[in-house]
Amino acid sequence: MKKIAVILSGSGVFDGAEIHESVLALLAIEQNGATWHCFAPDINQYHVINHRTGEEMNETRNVLIESARIARGNISDVATLKVEDFDGLLLPGGFGAAKNLTDFAINGAQCSINTHVATACRAFADAGKPAAYLCIAPTIIPLIYQDGVKGTVGNDQGTASAFEQLGGDHVECAVDEYVYDSQHNVLSTPAYMLASTISQAASGINKVVAKLVALA
Repeated sequence: MKKIAVILSGSGVFDGAEIHESVLALLAIEQNGATWHCFAPDINQYHVINHRTGEEMNETRNVLIESARIARGNISDVATLKVEDFDGLLLPGGFGAAKNLTDFAINGAQCSINTHVATACRAFADAGKPAAYLCIAPTIIPLIYQDGVKGTVGNDQGTASAFEQLGGDHVECAVDEYVYDSQHNVLSTPAYMLASTISQAASGINKVVAKLVALA
């Protein structure tokens, strides 16, 4: 049975992993006959957001502990992820991908990436194993792959421009489709960068996961 590694970035769209995208992806992985195991960096979140008011809260939360909520405890430190144990990689979106895995939300095209996340993602790239990035997470793709790698965040011009400044080739994409760069074996879909409902987000996620598992 094929095994997919999933890297989470917390729990909640505004400061962690997008919960709908994460759960939809885990479900789709199983529905396509594969298994999953979740990972996250053992670091503090950039900040904590009250998801009811949108305001920042004066507290500290750990990305790995928060991600464990989504994984029902079935999660490991991303520093322990071994590429040889898995057939494919998936990163859901949510602002945690751009605040905790990288600092893209703060520094845009001048962003940096967490060392352990970079090591894990580059290991899949170097091994030629397929990887899928959802929503805002595709902003990580140009940090991992060579110049000219294709990817999508949908049609947000500011994010697309930063994607290209980072060395990528941004492709506009509908919510129910995905972009596959066959040269680099990497996939991306807009999900909640464009979706306004769970079912819209699922339309692209289901397709990209089916392709990911097929390639694995």
